[in-house]
Amino acid sequence: MLPISPAKVAHVIVRARKFDADLPGSGQGRELRAFIAALNEEEQAALTAIMWIGRETFDASEFDEAFNTARAEATAPTEDYLMGVPMLADYLEDGLSALGIDPEDAEEEAYPTV
Repeated sequence: MLPISPAKVAHVIVRARKFDADLPGSGQGRELRAFIAALNEEEQAALTAIMWIGRETFDASEFDEAFNTARAEATAPTEDYLMGVPMLADYLEDGLSALGIDPEDAEEEAYPTV
């Protein structure tokens, strides 16, 4: 089981897409930064590991290694690191998919339709 809920990852994906598409100074970056900063240490490491898997730095079967590496190498704030990664949303989607989690299902969990 992941140390972060797929719904939280989906929330970051949605916010990252809005941040990438929006005008500077609109507040999207602040919202994304605040959300990532509010995650606990394990969730931040898991988010980084999922991104690395999506970027193919690690294979999905190496999640534990990626997670442990993210925890050990966290020297800068996670929100600064992740927001500096081009295509963050794409990498997170690809990482979830590689881990056998449907990003659309995760988004539905994060933003249920009424």
